[in-house]
Amino acid sequence: MTQEITTPSPTGVTPSPVERPAPPPAERPAPPPVRDWPALDLEGTQFDPVLTELMREGPVTRVRLPHGEGWAWLATRYDDVKLVTNDPRFSRTEVTRRQVTRLAPHFKPRPGSLAWADQPDHNRLRKPVAGAFTVGAMKRLRPRAQKLLDELVGAMLRDGPPADLVERVLEPFPIAVVAEVMGVPVAEREQVHTWTRQIISTSGGAEAADRAKEGMYGWIAATIRARRDSTAQDVLSLLGAAVGRGEISEEEAVGLAGPLQIGGEAVTHNCGQMLFLMLTRPELMARMRQRPEARGPVLDELLRYIPHRSTVGLARIALEDVEVHGVRIAAGEPVYVSYLAANRDPDVFPDPDVIDPDRDPNPHLAFGNGPHYCTGAVLARLQTELLVDTLLDRLPGLRLAVPPGQVAWRRRTMIRGPQTLPVTW
Repeated sequence: MTQEITTPSPTGVTPSPVERPAPPPAERPAPPPVRDWPALDLEGTQFDPVLTELMREGPVTRVRLPHGEGWAWLATRYDDVKLVTNDPRFSRTEVTRRQVTRLAPHFKPRPGSLAWADQPDHNRLRKPVAGAFTVGAMKRLRPRAQKLLDELVGAMLRDGPPADLVERVLEPFPIAVVAEVMGVPVAEREQVHTWTRQIISTSGGAEAADRAKEGMYGWIAATIRARRDSTAQDVLSLLGAAVGRGEISEEEAVGLAGPLQIGGEAVTHNCGQMLFLMLTRPELMARMRQRPEARGPVLDELLRYIPHRSTVGLARIALEDVEVHGVRIAAGEPVYVSYLAANRDPDVFPDPDVIDPDRDPNPHLAFGNGPHYCTGAVLARLQTELLVDTLLDRLPGLRLAVPPGQVAWRRRTMIRGPQTLPVTW
């Protein structure tokens, strides 16, 4: 390519254009170094120091996680995270064909899993269960969920203090609510509960977890098969009917149901973190007690603030060259986003490391963004509100039964939270 230039003539006659080579294109800057990102066993609600450094180093960096192969790009700015998670040029499905660097030691994606579906498959798979997670469905569920919670809290009160909130309330409540939404028969809930606890447990090893998965997924397949003609509105019945109509395969239905059945884990540990913050920050607890009508925005701020997980979630693969914040991500390269980092972006959240109960607006990404926005977000929010309201209202003197430093936290885990939360009242 050439550029044409002219030079002024003393005679006033415009000379012929003179050709000269165009300047060479700017060289692509060297990519950032690849940083190893171990899954640290962090205490309390401490923000991951490695992620803090990565955010400081640049909006788009490169990381290597403990398992898988190679390295991946990492986007941490709010706007970049929203771009990557809402852009069809970044594929989840393509990851299932690769050994991308990752946190999880084992990688066994199941057919039908929403987590790995791209459009239009994602909408096709999500459609059969969407009706079970609407705002209207949650309003209908609320009285039954409150009754389940009241029974758990009532039993704890009858036994008297001290008590472990995780064991007595925070773990069994979400599991019971999910059983209601999924349509697990009462007589079979204890068995499903046992499988679920083993799958999410950090003890027992991979073999025990695999056995529990085989048992639970086998039970789900049999239940869906038996409900092909059902008109009920629980998830397993909706999936059975969708299989019966030929909208999804049985294998896809099982892959959809499994993660939803296990989904109470996030509520357990997110609420554990929120309550720990309230129990260790008197001013925050006072605010929640003095203004119960305004708890909603405070819960949003706590959802923004808490470090929900270790490192990052699921990767995407660039299907073509894409520029993100001035960085060219080449086709075939893996990309992670950090919702935790996006929720601490100072350009969107002033003083992001401060819990501000009056933060407004608060467009946090705690439930994700784009097509993979959390299917159960409305259900998770309902359970969170019920848990916080019920515990604060029925236990006016609620406080930790041990010094904060003696609260045990989950280790070697993808979802962070207190392992136990000893309280008294």
